[in-house]
Formats: sequence, C-alpha cells, structure tokens
Amino acid sequence: MLKEKIRQLAGDQLTEAVANRRHLHANPELSYKEYNTAAFIAGKLQALGIPYESMAGTGLVALLRGNKPGPDKVVALRADIDALPIYELNNVPYKSQNDGVMHACGHDVHTSSLLATAAILSRMKDDFSGTVKFIFQPAEELIPGGASIMIKEGVLENPRPHHVLGQHTMPELPAGKVGFRGGRYMASNDEIFITVKGKGGHGAMPQLGIDPVVIACHIVIALQQIVSRRANPLLPSVLSFGRMHANGATNVIPDEVRLEGTFRSLDEKWRREAHEKIKRMAVSVAEGMEAACDIEIHQGYPVLINHDQLTADTRAHAIDFLGAENVADLDIWMAAEDFAYYSQAADACFYRLGVRNEARGITSGLHTATFDADENALETGGGLMAYLALKTLGN
Repeated sequence: MLKEKIRQLAGDQLTEAVANRRHLHANPELSYKEYNTAAFIAGKLQALGIPYESMAGTGLVALLRGNKPGPDKVVALRADIDALPIYELNNVPYKSQNDGVMHACGHDVHTSSLLATAAILSRMKDDFSGTVKFIFQPAEELIPGGASIMIKEGVLENPRPHHVLGQHTMPELPAGKVGFRGGRYMASNDEIFITVKGKGGHGAMPQLGIDPVVIACHIVIALQQIVSRRANPLLPSVLSFGRMHANGATNVIPDEVRLEGTFRSLDEKWRREAHEKIKRMAVSVAEGMEAACDIEIHQGYPVLINHDQLTADTRAHAIDFLGAENVADLDIWMAAEDFAYYSQAADACFYRLGVRNEARGITSGLHTATFDADENALETGGGLMAYLALKTLGN
C-alpha cells in the first residue's frame, strides 16, 4: 500500500536526512544570503534527478511529475532555508560554524525534511499521478519575506498549484506528533518606528526643555489602549515595544527618543484601522506635551489563514498516516510567517511538526540560542509530507 511504502522509504531516508540537517545547521546563512545553502539543495536535487530552477536570488523551485495516469493536479510543498542572527549556545557536534548566525527556528529541519520528501517521491513516480512542486524559499525571517518575492517571480505559476502545504517546527510538541488548525492561525506582523522630538537640556533643570523621554513613556502607555479598548476582544491583537533609544545620560535630557515595536493582528481590516489609530494617538500625545512626533509603520506579513476544507482533509490524512494519538489541535499563534502570502494566493495548509524530547533536554523555544530538534522528527516530517502530497493529489 501507498502508506506502507512511504513509511518504509521515510525510515530508509532518516540517516541521510539527519546528515543533511546537521550540515545545514552547522552552516547557517542569513536572509537573502543563502548562497551555499542553495547550492547544497541544488546538488541534492541534481542527485535525485529532479529538475529545478533558481528564483528570488537564492530560492529554488523543482518539479516532479508522477508517471501514473490520472488527473494532472498540482500540489506545492514549501520549506524556508534562512537562519537568524543568534549566537548558538548548544554544545553539539553540528553547532553553527558561522559565529552569530544560527538555525534557531528550525528551517534546517524544514529543508532537510523537504529534501527527504523529494527523495521519497522520486522513488515513487510510478505510484502517483499529478505534479509535486518543491519550493525552497529564502528569507522568511526578514521583511518583505522571500515568499512575496517568489510569488511575484511566478513560483505559483507554470504550473499553478491547486494546494500549497508547509510545516514548521514546534518545540512544545513531542517529536512524532503534528498539529493543525483551520482558519485564522497566525498573525500579521508590522514594525513601528516612532521618533519623539523635544528639547534637551540639563537633567537638573527640566523646566527649560521638553523631555522626550517622559513623553515617549506616555506614548507607549497610551498606545496600549488601542488593544485594550479599541480592538474587538474576539480578535486578538498585540502591540509591543522592544526598543527605546534615548541618547542622553544620568544628568542629560536628550533632544529625541526613538521607539521601535511590533503590531500583530488576526484581521486585515482591523489591522489597517489600527495603523491609523496608532499614528493619530502617538502624534496627539506628543503634540499635547509640546513635542513633535514622526511615526512610520512598515507593513510586514499578512494574516495566515489555513483553508478550512484543505486543513480538515490534511488533518484526516495525518491521522491515517500517524495515528490519532499523534495529531493535535492547535490554538492561534501570534507569531508571523511569510507562508501567509501563499495562503492568500492559493488554498493552503500550514501545520506544525513536533521536535521536543524532554528526556534528552531538547525543550528550548524558537528563536533562542539553545533551540534544537529531536532528529527523529525528520522521519515524520519527510514521510508525512510525502503522504500528504500524494493524498492531496487524489492518489
């Protein structure tokens, strides 16, 4: 049967998948600079005999057509390939050799899993009909996001996929398990930059100046009302400021203060409305205290919406492949992902791949210097995605 064959091949692929993951983890590259990573992926695709082309600078897209007669449906499978500017603190043989750069979000797992899927399906061309499009996408971690660039360059055309599937590591979920959620799943992500301009002076004589530090603090507090009093509580929003720069001293009031933060939402209409409210409130608070305020909002990734029927079908296929005990239902996640661009352009499903192993101390969260993954998850990741692809194609 199809399922048993994929399971066998996924097990056979595990050793190579682990080796691929460790190579990628030891040699991470930042967004839009994944040149060696792309070359590594290209070499693996060439060895499998799968034709590919480059796009978006360091991205690749490959096509594999089944030989079995049947409808010519197309499914796209996506993995992201970039790393983060983090110094790795893990003491492992495959520790990052690129100081200050680390695969702390699991993109090495995503890429090696998709390579395993490609290897499995390349050995099964006589068992399925339809076309599988493999997307190895750069720059998920940096706005505007590699997904938006690849889509503009035609990754969803020639041929156009009927469905797009993607997976993301989840350190809260044990290896061997996966999680799904239909509908709204992940938040939009916008960056906020505010400059409060006052009049600096001696800290002992604040009456002679206009203190932008105090005013900036009032702005931060006032803006929280956008979420607590203007947002629909049934649609979660997050407004956080993570950086405040005031170039003064213990006895020096600076001329200006710089604030940097993020706004996240699960509704595109409210997102646009909130932008205007944030701008008006920040400016009015500053002007009410005799200061000036410049504000910029850089629009990032949109809301990620999983297609309800596709997600329900995919979840059912995952239960068939892994067992109901290994498939979890997920809550919304206020992080952002540029897979959202695919979800707005096609029927899409983005699910989570468990990588946790408490017995081995693999429990650190995403974007931390000690993040790691139980590599047995690669067998789940590669095998399940192969099975989902063929079932989505109607095999």
